[in-house]
Amino acid sequence: MTGKIAIIGDGDSIMVFRAAGVATFPAENEGKAREVLRKIAKDYQVIFLTEELAKPLTEFLKRFDEEPYPVVLSIPSKNGSTGHGKELLQSAMERALGVDILFNN
Repeated sequence: MTGKIAIIGDGDSIMVFRAAGVATFPAENEGKAREVLRKIAKDYQVIFLTEELAKPLTEFLKRFDEEPYPVVLSIPSKNGSTGHGKELLQSAMERALGVDILFNN
């Protein structure tokens, strides 16, 4: 499992990652994303998940905070950012460091 990276999202959003050599897994809804994530979690160290799929899966994704791998990161899709990824990063920083060093809120 050395440095394996994957992305889960709608077909258009993940296409560019495929060209860069990242393993891509299409998922058009949160149910399919959850199913794919369960299947690939043990095989990848970093898994990107588009914000539209990550937001409704917030509670499910918390289980990955307990283990060092995989690291599941929420990223914008082809539709742009919803702000969800920023919220998750800010929350994780505040938990780890006790202060927001990036966004200064």
